[in-house]
Amino acid sequence: MKTTGNTILLTGGGSGIGLALAQRWHDAGNHVIVTGRNPAKLKAAAAGRANLHAVPLDVADPDAIADFAKEVTDRFPAINVLVNNAGVMMYETIDARRELADAEATVITNLLGPIRLIDALIDHLVTAPDSAIVNITSGLAFVPLPKAPTYSATKAALHSYTQALRVQLEGKVEVIELAPPAVRTELTPGQSTRENYMPLGDFADEVMSLFALEPTPSEILVRNVLPLRNAEAEGAVAERLALLKAL
Repeated sequence: MKTTGNTILLTGGGSGIGLALAQRWHDAGNHVIVTGRNPAKLKAAAAGRANLHAVPLDVADPDAIADFAKEVTDRFPAINVLVNNAGVMMYETIDARRELADAEATVITNLLGPIRLIDALIDHLVTAPDSAIVNITSGLAFVPLPKAPTYSATKAALHSYTQALRVQLEGKVEVIELAPPAVRTELTPGQSTRENYMPLGDFADEVMSLFALEPTPSEILVRNVLPLRNAEAEGAVAERLALLKAL
């Protein structure tokens, strides 16, 4: 993937990892379009940045995705990179029957959202020069966080989907997976101040350095995520699952 000269569409760009990456890609000389459900956060993300644009989108709404895809490609026909970052994470207790609204919302946002948006934009992307799709998964795709079972499952599913997508789009669209570790954001309450989580700025800087490698790795993995990514190969899934259980 080129590091500059792209027109990048990034979901969930109003805060956290999405905002940090959007601003760094913008600083590197890319046009960036950020989406999200909070217009105020999007406006703040784009403030003072001439080539960083905000377009609201709720990726949980399939009709909105279809309309958005037409609007955004009409307004920004040079779009050549899609970054699926929008996601939600909720803790769940699953040892008794419960209301499944949180689990269903997690699946719709984290898994169906990227699938639907890729589908809505694929005809455009396969004709765009230097095109790429970046799916942001998680270290929890490889070892689940027990108290966030549906979140972990959606990230595992998106990892699998990304692998299949890469094969089908070979020679047409570059497909990259970015799997973050635990990062200091507000994805869950209090997460931005947890000392054992990776500082957001450090994470974004390391991610940018990995995107600058030639060729671009098919998986963007900062050092902090390697214990989870490599757990199965190292025969350490049970050990690292026990560590996550204690969180």
